[in-house]
Amino acid sequence: MDFLNAILEEVINFFGASAILDALKTENYAFFKSFDGIVSCIFLALPILLIAEFFIVLFKERVQLKTYKVNFIIIVFNRMVGRALSLGTIFWSIGFFQEYALFHTSYTWYWFIYGYIIWELGSYIYHYFGHKVRLLWCLHSPHHAAETMNLSVNQAHFFLEFPYADLIRTATCMLLGVDPKLFFSILILDITYATFIHIGEHIVKKGQFGFLGNLILTPSHHRVHHGKNPLYMDTNFCNLLNIWDRVFGTYQSEEKSHPIEFGITREMDSGSFMDVYFGEFKALYKDISHAPGIKNKLLYLIMPPGWSHTGEHQTAKIVRNQFLNQQ
Repeated sequence: MDFLNAILEEVINFFGASAILDALKTENYAFFKSFDGIVSCIFLALPILLIAEFFIVLFKERVQLKTYKVNFIIIVFNRMVGRALSLGTIFWSIGFFQEYALFHTSYTWYWFIYGYIIWELGSYIYHYFGHKVRLLWCLHSPHHAAETMNLSVNQAHFFLEFPYADLIRTATCMLLGVDPKLFFSILILDITYATFIHIGEHIVKKGQFGFLGNLILTPSHHRVHHGKNPLYMDTNFCNLLNIWDRVFGTYQSEEKSHPIEFGITREMDSGSFMDVYFGEFKALYKDISHAPGIKNKLLYLIMPPGWSHTGEHQTAKIVRNQFLNQQ
C-alpha cells in the first residue's frame, strides 16, 4: 500500500497538483470548494483523461498511436522551451500594454463576461492569422498535422507559437481594459476548455451538445476546424464562444454529408516528428528559393498558404469558394 501511495504522490506532483495531496493529508476538504482547489482538480483531471484516452486507443484504435507518438515528443520539447517563453511574454505584455488601456475593469462577474468576449477576440486574431500568413502557418501547422483527433493534439504546437499567441491575446485584453486577475482566471478556463474540445470520437461520439452548440464552440465545431475538406478549411477559429466566427463569417457546422478528413493538404508523414514539426518550414524555404526577385520571396512569407508567384493560387479561401460555388 505504501508503494501505491508513493506512486500516486509522484503522479500528482508530476501534474502540478501537489496542493491536492496536501489537502488530502491534512483532511482539509474545504480546499476543494475554493477557487484554487477547483483549478487544481481541473489540471489533474485533464492529464488523467488524456492517459485514459491513450489506453482506449492502445487497445481499441491502434491506428491513432502514431499521432500520440509524435504529439508526446512535441509535448516534452515544448514543456522545456515553450512554457518559459509563454509566461515571459504574458507578464511582459501585461506590464507594457496595461499602461495604454482605454479603460479599466474590475474582478466582477459582469466584467468577467466582457473579459471573456475580449479574450476570444484576441484568440480569434492570433488564430486567424496563424492560418492566413504563411510564416505563422509554419508555427501553427504541427497542431493540424494529425490525421485523427484526440486530446494530445491540443499540445502539438511549434514552440515559437506560444509567445506569438500570448502577445496578441494579452495585448488585446490589456488594451481593452481586462483586469489582470480576470485575465488569468479566463486563461485558466480557456486552457481547460481548449483541451477538452480536442477530445476524440472514441470518447465523445458526436460532440454537438444540442442547443448549446448555438452558443458555444463544441468538440464537433473544432473537429470541423481541423478538417482539410474544402468545406471546412479555415473555419471555426474561436475556442469557447463562437461569437467572433459568426461576426466575421468563418462559422461552419459539421455536415453529415461531408465526413471530416483530418490533417493538412500537404503530402506528409504524420508519424514523423521532423516532418510534422519542421515540414512546413522546409516547404516554405523551397518556395522562397525558387521565387524570382526579392518581392516574391517576401510575399511567400506573408501571403496565405497556397499563394504562388505564378498566379496559380490554391489558398484555402479560393479552394473553399470554388467548392461552395459548385454546390
